[in-house]
Amino acid sequence: MTPEWTCRTCAAEWPCAPRREQLLAEYGVDRAMLSVYLGACLAAAAEDLHVAGATSLRDRFFGWLPRRPLSGGSSRPDTSTTGDAAGSGPA
Repeated sequence: MTPEWTCRTCAAEWPCAPRREQLLAEYGVDRAMLSVYLGACLAAAAEDLHVAGATSLRDRFFGWLPRRPLSGGSSRPDTSTTGDAAGSGPA
């Protein structure tokens, strides 16, 4: 993937859709460690691609992550940042 940060299989920007699915499966509910890993990749990509403070890279590496781990098959949307319709905070 480095130094261009593209997928070796499909040539899309890394992490491509298949790799995202794989990362979610590998890390399961441990989203904190997945975020640490992606943060390290983001820092390396910024250095390799000679980009400083690029929002597009942050979105590329973190924008696709669900806000909460998927558990128990719940399809309830994350309301931790905006509150729900009743105005209560996170559950």
